[in-house]
Amino acid sequence: MSSVDPHSPLLVLGATSLIGRRLLPRLQAQGRPFLALSRRAPPLGTGGAWLQADLTALPTTPPAAEAVSLSPIWLLPPALPALAAAGVRPLVAVSSTSRFTKAASTDPAERAVAARLAEGEAAMAGFCHAHDITWTVLRPTLIYAEGEDANVSRLAALVRRWGVLPLYGRGEGRRQPVHADDLAAGVLAALASPSAANGAFDLPGGETLSYRAMAERVFEALGRRPRVLSLPPALWRAAFALAAPFLPGAGAAMGARMAEDLVFDGEPARAALGWTPRPFRPVFS
Repeated sequence: MSSVDPHSPLLVLGATSLIGRRLLPRLQAQGRPFLALSRRAPPLGTGGAWLQADLTALPTTPPAAEAVSLSPIWLLPPALPALAAAGVRPLVAVSSTSRFTKAASTDPAERAVAARLAEGEAAMAGFCHAHDITWTVLRPTLIYAEGEDANVSRLAALVRRWGVLPLYGRGEGRRQPVHADDLAAGVLAALASPSAANGAFDLPGGETLSYRAMAERVFEALGRRPRVLSLPPALWRAAFALAAPFLPGAGAAMGARMAEDLVFDGEPARAALGWTPRPFRPVFS
């Protein structure tokens, strides 16, 4: 997709996100200059140029031919006029498969997240079409980055604290955890691939396994023997109520999803981006 001079700065929105913290070292290793935008101050020792700003109130940006958005995609539409004025033409944005998996959730907050994801994608595609901007949307499945994410690392924290994980039923719903570093590579591949232009791609991890097997892998990564308890729904809800103070951001609806398959086809991304993510073998320090 990109015919831009590789020495021109890449505008990175959401540079301190899980993916952003892995994308910037890749850019540095390539010798590619970048302009990183974030609401938070840059980490110490980070290279490149930085702009501390709120994406939803972005009047202007320095000139940039390419941009990637790693912030929640519903924050992107207010910034699109500034990106167009800056000269951005290829734009890659990260969304989430949650736009599908949470659309029918029993939790109103989760349904609202799914709606915001769908609206953000639609607003981006519509604006880009109207302004002759090439766009790509990437939808990861369950993102993890050892010790940093709110998914797999949350399970690891519970294992460390209690030594046991209660599951809603047998935890047979299938998952495809995807590492944030693989997603950073996928973002760069989307920028470079003509086949990714004006399309949306699901980005599942390199392995499909049950929620229970995923939890057992977390135990193994921590050097512990798996201790997973299958609880009937009523008992699981009671256990969740006790654990809720240690699960910020988690809702009770996550229990029912342990029995649901949240599986997506990675073949289109494989064909367009060369998408070959790692299997799920987390490594915790």
